[in-house]
Amino acid sequence: MNRPWENDSCATVQACYAVYPVPVAAALWCGVPPDQVDEELRHAKPIGQSNALSRAILRHPYLKCLEPRIRAIQTAIDSGEITACREDGRKDDGHVAYERRHVYGLDLKEWAKKIAPTERPTFLFDEIERDAHSAISADSYRALKAAHDAKVQQLAAAHERIRELHDAKNSAEAERDALRVMVENLGKQAKSVVQVDDRSETSYQHMVAALLDCIAGNLPNIEKHPSFESEAKLIDKIDDFYRGYRGLSKSNLSRKFPEAKRRLREQDT
Repeated sequence: MNRPWENDSCATVQACYAVYPVPVAAALWCGVPPDQVDEELRHAKPIGQSNALSRAILRHPYLKCLEPRIRAIQTAIDSGEITACREDGRKDDGHVAYERRHVYGLDLKEWAKKIAPTERPTFLFDEIERDAHSAISADSYRALKAAHDAKVQQLAAAHERIRELHDAKNSAEAERDALRVMVENLGKQAKSVVQVDDRSETSYQHMVAALLDCIAGNLPNIEKHPSFESEAKLIDKIDDFYRGYRGLSKSNLSRKFPEAKRRLREQDT
C-alpha cells in the first residue's frame, strides 16, 4: 500500500532550515540546480583581492546574476536585515568574516519577501508565494515594470542624443584648432618680417584675398567652407579665438580684408 507520508521529502522545511554559504544561496537563487552548484561556482572568480568583501563577491563568466545577488545578500547582512551564521549554523553577535558567512534558508526567505515576486528564490518559495506580496500584486508589479522599462528606453535615447552632441562638439573644436594653426602660422610668418616693402605687402594681400576666396567658395570646383556663413562670421571667429594678437582685431580685419580683395582685383585688371 502506498502511504503518502513515506514519500514526503520535506523539501520546504529542509530548504528553510538548511545553512547556505552566501555564494551557494546566490547560485540557487539564480536557478542553478543544487547538484550543479559546486561545479558552477568553480568557474566563478572573486571580483578583486583588495579587501575581504571583494574576495567574497564572485563573478561568473556566464551566470550574470551571481555577482549582483551575492552583493544583495552581503549588503542585507551588513545592514542587519539578515543574520549571518558560521559553517555550523551557530549565530552570535560577533563579526563573521565575509568569506565565511552562511545564512539560514528561513532568514533568507523572510528577507526575500520584501523583494518583487519575480525575484523570490524558487528553492524557497513555491509558485503561489512568488506571486504574492504584502505591498504589491503581480499585476501592479507588471504595470510598474512596464513604466520602468519605458523610462529606461527614454534614458537610452537621451544618452544617444548626448553622444551625438558630444561628437558635434568635437568636430567644431577640430575645425577651430585647424583655423587657429592656420592663423598662428600666418602670424609667425608676419613676425619674421621686420620691414615689409610694398611688393611684399602686395604679395601678402594677394595671399589673404586668395584664402578668402577659397573659404567663400569663389573659385571653380571649390566649395564654400561650411563653418562660415559670411566673411563677417570669419572675422568674428578670428577676433574671438586670437584676441590680443597684433593685427587680428575685428576692426583691423574689417579694414584689411576688403583692402586685400581690392588689391587682388586691381591685379586682375
